[in-house]
Order: sequence, then structure tokens, then C-alpha cells
Amino acid sequence: MMNDLLKECKYECRVSTVMNKDSRNYGKQCMFDDYEETCWFSDSGLPQWIKITFEKINTITGFEIQFQGGFAGKVCLVNIDDDNESTIYQEYFYPNDINPSQRFALKNPTTGKTFKIIFNESTDLFGRIVVYKLCIFS
Repeated sequence: MMNDLLKECKYECRVSTVMNKDSRNYGKQCMFDDYEETCWFSDSGLPQWIKITFEKINTITGFEIQFQGGFAGKVCLVNIDDDNESTIYQEYFYPNDINPSQRFALKNPTTGKTFKIIFNESTDLFGRIVVYKLCIFS
């Protein structure tokens, strides 16, 4: 069984931008609040990103992400860094432009402290990304 590290471990989350700087309604916390109707909504422009820094080093095997169709990442990159902020693993992934959650298993489970998703392209013309849920699995 996969464990969601975001429910089990202390972490800090940062995001590239928030729509109209409205963090209250569209901020990063909305990806983790278990409400189906709340989301992180980026402002326009590319690339956009989500960065999770764990308090301790963890083994990461994959992740799950739920976009809003029409505002999904197209060409995306996962970076995993060690505790010196050096990238130790990179893998591209290509989500579908759909509403349901999508799971991605890393080709090589990796031990690291920072997990970053970089959205190099978006299905939205203006480069906006909408994420309702993010889980990271050990």
C-alpha cells in the first residue's frame, strides 16, 4: 500500500504564482485541504511549478495529481533534490488533459528531501495550471 507523504510528514510547499495573488481562494493550501471544490490556480505564464520540501529525507515512489481539464500540464518534469538542494533525479511525465486524478510511478524510486513539479507547457493558452489535489507516495 502506498503512503501519502503529505499526510504523514512535515513539509513546506511553495508555488510559482497564484491567480491575481488571491492566496486565500487559490493558494497552495487548497491542494491539500481535502475539499473537492478548492484548488491552486496559477497566474498566467510558463513555466509554473510546485515545490514540496520535506522536513526529513524520504523515499519517493510516485505521485498523484488532479488537474482541471483545460488547465493541465502538458510537458512536465519532476525533480527530486537531496538535502543540499542538488538535483539527484529528474523524470518527464505527460499528463492527460482531464479532470480525474492521475497517478504516476517514478521509473526509479528515489530518496530525497525536495520534490518539485515543473509545468513547462499547459493545455491553457495563457499557461495557467489548476491543481485540485496532489499526493506524493513513499
